[in-house]
Amino acid sequence: MIDLTGKVILVTGGSSGIGAVTVRTLANAGAMVILHYCSQRDKAEEIVGEIGCDRIHLLPADFTQENGAVTLWKDAISWQGRIDILVNNAGIMLAAGVDDNLALWSSAWQKTLQVNLIAVADLCREAIHHFKSRNGGTIINVASRAAFRGDTPEYMHYAASKGGIISLTRSIARGFAKDNILAFAVAPGFVRTEMAEKFIQDYGEDFLTRDIPMGKIAPPEDVANVIAFLASGLAPHATGTTIDINGASYVR
Repeated sequence: MIDLTGKVILVTGGSSGIGAVTVRTLANAGAMVILHYCSQRDKAEEIVGEIGCDRIHLLPADFTQENGAVTLWKDAISWQGRIDILVNNAGIMLAAGVDDNLALWSSAWQKTLQVNLIAVADLCREAIHHFKSRNGGTIINVASRAAFRGDTPEYMHYAASKGGIISLTRSIARGFAKDNILAFAVAPGFVRTEMAEKFIQDYGEDFLTRDIPMGKIAPPEDVANVIAFLASGLAPHATGTTIDINGASYVR
């Protein structure tokens, strides 16, 4: 049983999908969790109702806005005066292919990179400064199977953003291990969440599962449990690694 008692953890995109399950998992393991959300306050408040306002602190932020992530970090620090673990989970998945008009293509690339990579990098920067002043901390970045094997043509920008997260995580691990700062990535394949629903509707579940040896889409609990383990600090020498959660559909 993972024990995170006393740990203060910031989870971005915590109101739905992988993020919501992760918030519940971390809080149930004893952590105090700062739940970031963008627009789904009602869902965030449902989680507070389940777990309690003494363990969950809600903060809104729009990562499409420049410096939105930096503002979130500063607000998050003010709750308990510290953050021990950062979980960068928030992300978007917009469709745009090479045959779409240039305005749609450009908008999808810019918004996706801003939310999925630049905001993540901004939060990592803030966390590094904070962790160096506190003799260490942990960063866990949620990437994707697409970072390694690519994605369909309509989601090349999504794959590119997640590939950037992998390089970012590895660079942090190499550059700041001496400061007792750990950095990990998790790379899920298809996970049964709200975000995956459009893919399921567009392509059909049989299409998505036909190359998954386990034969089914992963539940978000699989990802949340891995994040909880990494947050526990039980395997510090694994820093810099990526854990794949894809039912053996892509084995590196």
